[in-house]
Amino acid sequence: MVLAWLPSDTTVPQLAEAGFSPGVMSAGLGTVPAAQTYLDVGQGNRVFDSLYDEPLPGPRGDRSRWWREVVERAESAPADIVPGLLRETLAREGVPPRLFEVRQTSLDQLPPAASYGLLIAIAQPIGESDAPLPIGIAGPAFDGNLTSDSTRMDGYVLSTDVAPTILEELGIEPPSQMSGQPIRAEGTVDPGAIEARAERMDVISSRRGPVIGLNVAIWLAALLLVALVARRRAPAAVRVAGLAAVYLPLVLLLGAALEPGQTAEQLLVLTGAPLLAALTLWLLRGYRALALASFLTVLAYATDLVTGSPLTALSLLGPNPGLGVRFYGIGNELEALLAVLVVAGTGAALVGFFGNVSNRAAAIVFLVVGLLAAFVFAAGRFGADVGAAIVFPVGAAVAAVTMAGRGRRTALVAVVAAPFAVLALLALIDLLSGANAHLTRSVLDAGGFGNLADVAQRRLQLSAHSFARPVLLAFLPVVLLVGALAYLRRDRLRVWLEGVPAMRAGLLGALAATVIGTLANDSGALLLEIGTAYLLVFTGFAWAQSRAGAE
Repeated sequence: MVLAWLPSDTTVPQLAEAGFSPGVMSAGLGTVPAAQTYLDVGQGNRVFDSLYDEPLPGPRGDRSRWWREVVERAESAPADIVPGLLRETLAREGVPPRLFEVRQTSLDQLPPAASYGLLIAIAQPIGESDAPLPIGIAGPAFDGNLTSDSTRMDGYVLSTDVAPTILEELGIEPPSQMSGQPIRAEGTVDPGAIEARAERMDVISSRRGPVIGLNVAIWLAALLLVALVARRRAPAAVRVAGLAAVYLPLVLLLGAALEPGQTAEQLLVLTGAPLLAALTLWLLRGYRALALASFLTVLAYATDLVTGSPLTALSLLGPNPGLGVRFYGIGNELEALLAVLVVAGTGAALVGFFGNVSNRAAAIVFLVVGLLAAFVFAAGRFGADVGAAIVFPVGAAVAAVTMAGRGRRTALVAVVAAPFAVLALLALIDLLSGANAHLTRSVLDAGGFGNLADVAQRRLQLSAHSFARPVLLAFLPVVLLVGALAYLRRDRLRVWLEGVPAMRAGLLGALAATVIGTLANDSGALLLEIGTAYLLVFTGFAWAQSRAGAE
């Protein structure tokens, strides 16, 4: 077995032409120095560089001292990071050095791939970069594009997948500290498709600002202009802007399918979402329009996930594979907004389409929809998001209890029991289906209550770190201001929601889902801000409806 580091200019087509199963390898979480990539390969686990207490020490003559500093730095990370874990495992299992070799070479200097039991070739990282590295594997079981359970993406693997692949080939169980999954080959060799997908993933992070942030700013500016110039039209403008925000994720999913250039994707979002909003309001009135927009957006992502399509991962609101964080299912961005669309959208549907439904029936609808959404967006085979198994049931339970008018003790029991019941059910489903998703690996394989507590502690640490990110920190004062105003003007909010108890219950459920998601996720600040933004959208729509009724 050989792990060969090739020149950095080695390409995916060159690896395919040389007889390798090709792919690209995520070099790290975000932008990382080359040395961090080498460390991640050897330890089979990784975290963001910002989560270490200190930056990676630079190279120095005294390698023993450098290694001690690397090990001490790893101990500060909120994860089981063990530098050199692959080497330690091979030595502990008594694997002779002749069975596994690491070398620096080039494609033309490698003997024929068929002469190896397993040959892994990776282009060397250079400097600090977040660009994926071409990788190829040759061996008896490799014929097609590379993939792994870490990514479930054709032609894409992680740096942390290399060590488990080597150990599996030797018949050794990877240590629990390794988060990576063994690499395999599927389908047919298609270097062009691999490069095209890598190019799309590479622009996801950089496009979020100009395509999402800038367009939302333009919509808000247009809304403010209407409010200043033609105040009587402000409610209509709020409805259009609100539905445009609801349709935004749907249009971004279309952008993932079309894969346009940045300018084209900007125009698609800028015009597409408001046009869908205007068309919906032309066809339907009031809360029916809000319910339909929420339903279509949620249905589009649910269908994409259930059918195994890659579009969610390639959309600008997907799990952000270009950053190296998540490669399938939904990420925290979608979890935050979908929780509001599902719970509050159910309230809008009950008001708009089933105005005369009893409180008991409405409570049952909230629970059924919430549990169904939790199954789709949290199950390992579909959305694979552990947080969704918590926030959707909590939101549905709060909305249901609000409609049923139960006492505080009953409400508390329902809200606490719901996520635990759903987590247990999804864990069973993941085990029976062999999904090997994040829930199974991080919770069920934790190895006892002590390790499970460590998992929870790490998630809380990561959540706390998220509030220090500059981009998110800048919007926190706005969130706090919105929360304070909502509390101070709660009597006015009651007036806006008077006569629509299901909408009120849906908003309370969505608020609970946002708060719990903030506490339970490793990106708490992100969930808080996105959830708050969509709660504002639904509250604004309720205000517009109250004004229309008054007029």
